[in-house]
Amino acid sequence: MKLYYADEFVLPLPAGHRFPMQKYRMLREYLMASGVAAVGDFIVPRATTFTELCRAHAPDYIMRVERGELTPQETRLIGFPWSPEMVERSKRSSGATIAACRAAIDDGVAANLAGGTHHAFYDHGEGFCVFNDAVIAARAMQAEGRAKRVAVIDCDVHQGNGTAAITSGDASIFTFSIHGARNYPFRREFASDLDIDLADGTADDAYLAALSGGLEDLFGRFTPDLVIYLAGADPYADDRLGRLNVSVEGLCRRDSIVFDACTARGLPLAVAMAGGYARNIEDTVAIHANTVVAAKRIYTRQSATVSVL
Repeated sequence: MKLYYADEFVLPLPAGHRFPMQKYRMLREYLMASGVAAVGDFIVPRATTFTELCRAHAPDYIMRVERGELTPQETRLIGFPWSPEMVERSKRSSGATIAACRAAIDDGVAANLAGGTHHAFYDHGEGFCVFNDAVIAARAMQAEGRAKRVAVIDCDVHQGNGTAAITSGDASIFTFSIHGARNYPFRREFASDLDIDLADGTADDAYLAALSGGLEDLFGRFTPDLVIYLAGADPYADDRLGRLNVSVEGLCRRDSIVFDACTARGLPLAVAMAGGYARNIEDTVAIHANTVVAAKRIYTRQSATVSVL
């Protein structure tokens, strides 16, 4: 299973910043040290090209990001200070999802060990998201003739507002987002093909029942050639930004439900890690690692286990 990573391109953040940038390096190191993946499975992606970015974003916005010409308000919305490293990291992370999609179409499954930047809109970024890697990758696959119809299954705890907005009116991309009803973003997009809002404190059984129903709805209405799965770790009960009450085991079951639904239909699947802000960063790393393990087990019929660190 090919695993694309960009943690060598570090986005410098001020001391005390709440985004856990180190989780990406920790995830890769843990997967390697635990034997879940071999050294040759890990691949550094190329940066996304301007042409690829333009399929999802306004050319003027892309150029202002690259030149460091964002306004203070735009920078505040993104939540990261601008730097050349921020630009390179964002382009590499989107490149990783493109590469994971190509590999998934060839091999059945692949993952970007970052990505899931679903709050990036056509002409601006929000919520730690500069470029929308899922839409960029979906449209890259369409432009390359690899997939005509793409489903985005977004299990991050926050609504995929940017993804919904960019793909509004595009019948070739189906957006399904299951998220907390009273969480960020506080101004919702209503262009999703399918939104499931969950009450604060929603626990395993209710969460998984809602997800299963949503997947039945999605596949009853849409037949994709490719699925991009945003496997957020932030529905976890001890996530600082989550507000739900899903256990580590519940998130393992979530991953299996998604993967089983896709394999039953013979669908290639590209995974992006999306959010995760657990009070104990090792919990976030373990949840993301479990997603990779489940993908390998279900798609390649190899068995492995990962527990909370």
